[in-house]
Amino acid sequence: MRISVVLPVLDEEARIAACLDGIAGMGFAEVIVVDGGSGDRTRDLVGPPARLLESPRGRATQMNAGARAATGDVLLFLHADVTLPQGAPGLIASALRDPRVVAGAFRTWHVADSGRSPPWLHLADLRSRYTTLPYGDQALFVQRAVFRAVGGFPEQPLMEDLELSRRLRRVGRIARVPASVRVSGRRFLAHPIREALIVNLYPLLYRAGVPAAALARFYRNIR
Repeated sequence: MRISVVLPVLDEEARIAACLDGIAGMGFAEVIVVDGGSGDRTRDLVGPPARLLESPRGRATQMNAGARAATGDVLLFLHADVTLPQGAPGLIASALRDPRVVAGAFRTWHVADSGRSPPWLHLADLRSRYTTLPYGDQALFVQRAVFRAVGGFPEQPLMEDLELSRRLRRVGRIARVPASVRVSGRRFLAHPIREALIVNLYPLLYRAGVPAAALARFYRNIR
C-alpha cells in the first residue's frame, strides 16, 4: 500500500522543517507540500524528498491540488502543526484492511508549543473521541479512488473536512485509529473561548444548514 502525504501550508516557516523531519523515514511513498502563497520562507524550507507545489490560497483548494498530483493508493492529509505517531503508515494500512473501510483518522492530543500544557487544553481532544465525522486536524486518510469518486474536498472556506467526511460515510466506513496525533494548541491557548465555540458550535450550525460562507464571515483564521 503506497501512501501519499498531502501537506497544505501557508506561512509555516516556523514549523515546516520540523514537520517534514518528523515524517521522514516513516515509509510514505511521497510527501507533497502545497503552498497557498506564503509571504515568509516556507517554500525555501521545502526540499527533497518532499515535492513542492503551489496553488491558490484555501485549504480545500490546496489539498485538492496535492491529491491530483499524488500517485499513492491512499491519501493522507496532514496539517503542519500536527505530528503523526510512530508507525503511522502501519496503523493506516491496518485500518484499511477491512474492505468496508474507505477512510479513517486518528485521535488528537493537543499540546502547548512550549512549556506545560494546561489540563483544560485537552478538552479540545474530546471531539476526536466521540465524533464519527473526523476533522482535518485528525490526519484524515482516504483511499485515492474513493476520494476522487466523492469529488474530493468541496471548494468552500470552512468545514471542507466535515463535508468530505459526510460524503465518505455515505459510501463506506470511516475508521478511528487507536492512536493519537499531537496537535499544536496554539489557537486554543490564544483564544480559548472563541476556539471552543468554533469547534463545538460551528459543526452544529453547518449540519443545520448554515452555509460555510456565512460561518466564514465570523472566523478570521481561514487558511
